Amino acid sequence: MNMVKIPKMSKEEYDKLISENHISRIAFTGDDFPYIAPFMYIFDDHEKFLYFLSTNYGKKIDLFQKNPNVAVEIEKYSEDMSSYKFITIQGRITEVKDSKNADEIKKQFADMIDKKLSTKALAALGYSPGKSPEAIIEGENVLVWKLVDVNSIVALKNP
Repeated sequence: MNMVKIPKMSKEEYDKLISENHISRIAFTGDDFPYIAPFMYIFDDHEKFLYFLSTNYGKKIDLFQKNPNVAVEIEKYSEDMSSYKFITIQGRITEVKDSKNADEIKKQFADMIDKKLSTKALAALGYSPGKSPEAIIEGENVLVWKLVDVNSIVALKNP
């Protein structure tokens, strides 16, 4: 039986996949098992960095503090799986502590939610769904994370 290998995506293809989407999954190193959680992200197309918003509480914070090395997965697929693409990126997340930079990134998230998503997405960030996305900028209950020190990228697509 011949095994069919899934073709790799080019850098242009996976940059496009990343820039066209806004939901990822981050796998953290857990105590006994990995811990995977969904995260909204934005892609800085110029500097080629991924930024994530995180509530400042929960299991992910403890795991991040213990070990910031993560795997990030982004995918796009049709309902019947006749077409699919995915990328897995291994690297390290770091908190963006510079308040001016963090506020600018929060503005980009607020714009994305305002233009592309339902305000119900705010509940995932600890805000009431009836709030304006601008609450992210003013609020203190979210952290901005940046993916750095990428050491592995696997980007595959169906033939």
